[in-house]
Amino acid sequence: MYRAGELRQKEVINVNDASRMGYVSDVEVSLNKGEIEAIIVPGKIKLFNFGKSDDLVITWDKIKMIGDDVILVDMPPRMFDRGKK
Repeated sequence: MYRAGELRQKEVINVNDASRMGYVSDVEVSLNKGEIEAIIVPGKIKLFNFGKSDDLVITWDKIKMIGDDVILVDMPPRMFDRGKK
């Protein structure tokens, strides 16, 4: 099992479309089980529309591999908007 501090600031990559989803900013932990349930990637900041999109919550079952610098996840391609059009 990983510690929350070990996951923060790792880059998250989607293996389905090789997209860069962002960097882990936080984790969700089950206090009952003492396990990490999800990682959180902050939403994209919108410059001209002001504000921020919702944070992306990636559940632990979507994580396929954790390396020294990156986390590979299995998410549907382009399920989220990261400013691509």
